[in-house]
Amino acid sequence: MARILVVDDENNIRMMIRLALQHVGHNVETAADGNEALDKYGNGKDFDLVLLDQRMPGLEGLEVLKQMRYHNPDAKIIMATAFGTIDLAVEAMKAGATDFLRKPFTTETLRGAVQAVLQPQRPKGASGTGATYGMTTINGYRIESRPAAGMTPTGEFRHDYDLTSPTGETRTCTVILPPYLIELVKAHVDSDTLPGGDRFWHALGEEALANYVWQNAEFPPEEVLKVVELTTSLNRWIDSVLTAA
Repeated sequence: MARILVVDDENNIRMMIRLALQHVGHNVETAADGNEALDKYGNGKDFDLVLLDQRMPGLEGLEVLKQMRYHNPDAKIIMATAFGTIDLAVEAMKAGATDFLRKPFTTETLRGAVQAVLQPQRPKGASGTGATYGMTTINGYRIESRPAAGMTPTGEFRHDYDLTSPTGETRTCTVILPPYLIELVKAHVDSDTLPGGDRFWHALGEEALANYVWQNAEFPPEEVLKVVELTTSLNRWIDSVLTAA
């Protein structure tokens, strides 16, 4: 079993996580803040995984994450927060987080996320436009894009993704972007041409699926997710893609 460092400023949460992980055989060390965590972590050779709270007094989780990754580029770190958004999850991914848990989480979700991170990751295929989640998990779920689909004769965009749960179950999930939503996106960017062509829509579908998993930590009903509105989060994602293009 793994040696895990749990970092959280709330004693009851540290205790709950420690007991839940020890119950399945893991060796758990705890730290109450970022500085204590960095002292205990050192060069990282004594730990297989870190479970790291984002909002703490003093050093916040993202700063601790960056320092741990500086000392150990191969560090496996699960970020956890009650205040985060999918945007923060993407920022944590870019800084090197392996997963991002939304508080409050169940014991099952916690153990599943730990199991998913400790398992060897499959290599990611060709990347598309914007952030992709193939090497990172959200609430213990990993998303990987399947071979390209595209626009249907009715003008909607459909694309399939392999969604793997914390227990290792993989289902193929279809994300549908209806014609009116595609027009809303074009109106938002004030252009009929999107960067990357079809890859943009593949990546937008992946972002929508990541948002769903972030909110629900489960497979979409009947493995179909129809994106019915252009949310603030999706608008921010689109703006970030346009800025980077």
